[in-house]
Amino acid sequence: MTTFRSLALGTALAALTAATASAEVKVGMITTLSGGGAGLGIDTRDGFMLAIEGAGRDDVEVVIEDDQQKPEIAVQLADKMIQSDKVDVLTGIVWSNLAMAVVPAATAQGLFYLSTNAAPAQLAGPGCNPNFFSVSYQNDNLHEGAGAYVAKAGFTKPFILAPNYPAGHDSLNGFKRFYEGGLAGEIYTTLGQTDYAAEIAQIRASGADSVFFFLPGGMGISFLKQYADSGVDLPLIGPAFSFDQGILQAVGDAALGVKNTSSWSKDLDNAANAAFVAAFQEKYDRLPSIYAAQGYDTANLLLSALDSAGPEDVDGFRAALKAADFASVRGDFSFAANNHPIQDIYVREVIKEGDLLTNKIVETAIEDRDNAYLDQCKM
Repeated sequence: MTTFRSLALGTALAALTAATASAEVKVGMITTLSGGGAGLGIDTRDGFMLAIEGAGRDDVEVVIEDDQQKPEIAVQLADKMIQSDKVDVLTGIVWSNLAMAVVPAATAQGLFYLSTNAAPAQLAGPGCNPNFFSVSYQNDNLHEGAGAYVAKAGFTKPFILAPNYPAGHDSLNGFKRFYEGGLAGEIYTTLGQTDYAAEIAQIRASGADSVFFFLPGGMGISFLKQYADSGVDLPLIGPAFSFDQGILQAVGDAALGVKNTSSWSKDLDNAANAAFVAAFQEKYDRLPSIYAAQGYDTANLLLSALDSAGPEDVDGFRAALKAADFASVRGDFSFAANNHPIQDIYVREVIKEGDLLTNKIVETAIEDRDNAYLDQCKM
């Protein structure tokens, strides 16, 4: 277990903080810090803590634990944080199957959950809860952007694939919501899979004119390397999760030119984003990913709400979160009625800046997108 507490910078700042902060809050962060998905959780943690520590406040304590990408571990950690650590807010889960194991029980006990990443359809629709806020997106959103791009680009026979878990199903459903044409093939892979020879053989034989895939973390690295070596020369399209900073450096030049969709990019032109990217690079000596950006925004949303009310004032704190009165790295940001973001979805292209692979925005796929589940949420 790691515990962080932001420290006031000197006596004067400590006094100022004590005078202006309206609440004490303990945050429990459960995220993936080991195994194949560790890079995603590490970026989530580092982005969140960059905002907390940078604010110079002493009214927030963050308890951080490694879920090892295992639902049963995540549940144990959540129980410990709620019962023993007495946290007020939970956050940090990367994977949707872990979120589904933790979030409903936590919100049923009156806890607030601020999602830095996982936002499965169940939590946007029938399973929505007034104490659950997704600060990232609704799972379908980036894939909806990819579907819109594929349709606009004129592809008519994409082959689509994703892992067989909640976010994988959300992915392909989202893609098909905005791409309504025919498919060359549609398959679900095993979560955590590393050998994609059979899937690539299916793609080769399918007559596809393009490939859309959602394979986050180590899965995406394995697929991209094997795809590049296969000689299958079809355009690839994916969400940011498959073409983010950590993955790009592991994959190498095979990713150059690939289009991917995202709600954030390091080249978004707003002051909050420029400051975030510079501060993250200075502190951690690497470029931030979408996971880091979402962690940073989540922390700043929390801090902005605490300026109005603490979690013990349930209605006041909820209203302060809903107001989203913070400078998002994504620019314009607000919550839809089911507490999921309204935001633009962009198309990015993988490029090289010097020797470093990264992304640049080339167009907007969807403007002011909310989500498909608003009418199913009855809160």
